[in-house]
Amino acid sequence: MGTVLVIEDKESMAEMLKETLESAGYKVISARDGIEGIKFLKEGKIDLVLTDLKVPKRDGIGILKASKEENQLIPVIVMTAFGSVETAVAAMKVGAFDFITKPFDTDHLLMLIKRALENQRILTENILLKEEVASKFGLPRIIGNSAEFMNVAQIIQKVAPAKTTVLLIGESGTGKELFARAIHNLSGRKQYPFVPINCAAIPRDLLESELFGHEKGAFTGAEAKKLGKFELADNGTIFLDEVGDMDLSLQSKLLRAIEEGEIERVGAVKTITVDVRIVAASNKDLEKAVEDKKFREDLYYRLNVFPVRIPPLRERRDDIPLLVEYFIKKYCLEIKTPVKSISKEALDMLTNYHWKGNVRELENAIERSVILCDGDMIKSEHFVLSRHSGFEFSDKPSVAGITLEAVAKDALRRAESQRIISALKETKGNKSRAAEILQVSYKTLLTKIKDYGIEA
Repeated sequence: MGTVLVIEDKESMAEMLKETLESAGYKVISARDGIEGIKFLKEGKIDLVLTDLKVPKRDGIGILKASKEENQLIPVIVMTAFGSVETAVAAMKVGAFDFITKPFDTDHLLMLIKRALENQRILTENILLKEEVASKFGLPRIIGNSAEFMNVAQIIQKVAPAKTTVLLIGESGTGKELFARAIHNLSGRKQYPFVPINCAAIPRDLLESELFGHEKGAFTGAEAKKLGKFELADNGTIFLDEVGDMDLSLQSKLLRAIEEGEIERVGAVKTITVDVRIVAASNKDLEKAVEDKKFREDLYYRLNVFPVRIPPLRERRDDIPLLVEYFIKKYCLEIKTPVKSISKEALDMLTNYHWKGNVRELENAIERSVILCDGDMIKSEHFVLSRHSGFEFSDKPSVAGITLEAVAKDALRRAESQRIISALKETKGNKSRAAEILQVSYKTLLTKIKDYGIEA
């Protein structure tokens, strides 16, 4: 049912509220003054605050403000014996869900609480999905309504308010950073920095400095003191992307930062205390990396407190039409061209494609198609899909819409790709010689290599 924090200084009223709410199935935490109430807000998982306007040490408006600073999604209902319009307006301006005048009917109070929690549930469920809500709360746009996607969204909504370390597991291109940002923005730390760092993109010799900072003169080229990502993320969230690529020697220092909440700049002689929430991500199998002695077991268990698997796009095909529509609008706006539609054949082709590169690959494909399409409708011929992927037929009804022409085009792409790879192997990577063998121009060969995603 949820946990209600009741802040009421009169003992008889507090007991009545506790009995009423508990009999309705709610868990109740009671506080007798504003300071104690705010302490409970910071310590526990609170779903709703019910506070008297006049309580010692901090009034209801002050408690309301503190609640919104902690987590703006928590609904607050203010009780008052004064019932003036000015009181209601002041409370609503600060963000109260509603106010109720003493004495009140307990059934009316329970109805108000139920409505507030239902409103919170709807808002929380939609905050990852609806553009207008995401914009209001400063969140990234994450699109989807499939069962697989909604399951991840619900899990993230539950873990976000805690300080628990989260490990996002998923293939490249599934949107792990977007989910990490959503966790941050749904937490009580949202007013503090979200600091991402890609552990695979920075040379191992520089990664320690990027994470923990360095002092002036710590090494050649360190001409000034530099703050690391942990210091920059103090009181906020640090996102360690591709953490599985981190060097073993640096993993021990990261472990200490997580366990002790302390870091040490390169070249420094004293430690610095930091308070950060860790969200890590990897597209590698960290358990196997532990078995292969490439990743510290103790660090793995520190990061794997709350694992969340982000499903690949091929497991949430019902989201593909939504994503296609969104990306078409996005790139038509960027390229400054009227919004285009997409043919059923092309949409069926995209829906049944394997998408090894996941959402990122789909976005790139849509961007190219918008550029290549001269008319007002994007068709299958405007897509050049990678050799890495292909159609996966199943019993789903949407598969029946694939035409012979679409299948033929996919087969042609595969055949051309395989022949190019064979020619490149034959010439040991000499593209000029391969072009001669294939009887195409050098420029045509380079274009096809790029379009088909053929790696050296």
